[in-house]
Amino acid sequence: MGFGLAALNRLAGSPLLDRAGLRKPVENLVATATRQGFRAAGAAQRTFKATTRLGKPARLAPATDTGLFDLTPDDEQQMIVETVSEFAAEQLRPAAAEADDALAPPDGLLARAAELGLTVVGIPEELGGVGSERSAVTNVLVAEALAHGDLGLAVAVLAPSAVSNVLVRHGDAHQQATYLPAFTGEDVPAAALALQEQVPLFDVFAPRTTARRTPHGYRLDGVKNLVPRAAQAELFVVSANLEGPKGAGPALFVVESGTKGVGIEAEPAMGLRGAATGKLVLDDVSLPASALVGGGKRDVFTDVVRSSRLAWAALACGTAKAVLDYVIPYVNEREAFGEPVSHRQGVAFQVADIGIELEGMRLVTLRAASRMEQGKPHAREVALARKLATDKGMQIGSAGVQLLGGHGFVKEHPVERWYRDLRAVGVMEGVVSA
Repeated sequence: MGFGLAALNRLAGSPLLDRAGLRKPVENLVATATRQGFRAAGAAQRTFKATTRLGKPARLAPATDTGLFDLTPDDEQQMIVETVSEFAAEQLRPAAAEADDALAPPDGLLARAAELGLTVVGIPEELGGVGSERSAVTNVLVAEALAHGDLGLAVAVLAPSAVSNVLVRHGDAHQQATYLPAFTGEDVPAAALALQEQVPLFDVFAPRTTARRTPHGYRLDGVKNLVPRAAQAELFVVSANLEGPKGAGPALFVVESGTKGVGIEAEPAMGLRGAATGKLVLDDVSLPASALVGGGKRDVFTDVVRSSRLAWAALACGTAKAVLDYVIPYVNEREAFGEPVSHRQGVAFQVADIGIELEGMRLVTLRAASRMEQGKPHAREVALARKLATDKGMQIGSAGVQLLGGHGFVKEHPVERWYRDLRAVGVMEGVVSA
């Protein structure tokens, strides 16, 4: 498929087409071949089968409530953060620019990321994982550390964990036995939590994708956009508006990429380009009754949305920290009028503001994660974290570009990429999970 598409693209670039008046037909052919190629790649995946029988779903217990508000990482968390931070610095940061240009992670990078075992930590021991209790704080710290390397590649790395987290917390015994064992092995499947839709004033709780009941299950129609690694994904958890006796409401469904009617189209975006985002097209997709997650309950859907928003706040913290760590040495070393620009109050105050806002974002995000993993009410805390990450994250990205002056606008320095990535925090739903 790759050689065929390459030949078509070379043909489309030939000046002979203009002379012959064939430019438009050939461009249409290339576009069609590309879409069909993505569809073929998405469908040629493994078959998921239950490898064990579960009498009931396996759930992680809430974390222990110590009664103290102490967000200092314990020894195990500190070890995990140090390992992930080292991986982000050595693997993600150097590959980020290439991934941004190529619209895809470099070959082998995600396989090396899978060796960290990020999905295994959140899966119960009964299903081959190592999890014993819910660890939202650990997940937030991991997301933050990865985003310090690069936000787009962090999304690509964390996308499978979002699907496994949903199935651990809300999947039934059959769904867990069928899908979760694949996330505990060496060959972790590419997977995505697809909630986002390309509509004006998108409301995640009112998806345009529809799910109609049939005698044997459900039939889905709609389009999800900005799905990470869409062309390689083998499994999706998709939101849809499910009709019911008391009206329609949002629900989640497990969709395998090989299902008839599932198509993938490329969709490059302003940011998160290293995540290889694409569109998931659901055209009259027939699903069995067992595909519905959590019985279609609204509180299940709400929990997934809140967990995702918290994870995006953590990603914003990591990238904002990258901005701060980059601009401090820059303004100290960059000279103007015979002295470092950091000696100017206007510059020093901007750097100080970044540090202040970042600390506020981190504290609110970690507090929300702490309450979430202990099973305490956390809607307010997640909303605050999301709001701060959206507003202050974009401000920090913009300030980073401004502090570098003309250098902030060119690709020689990474702040322009971080600014583009941070813009995504306020619009994205789903994709990642805490």
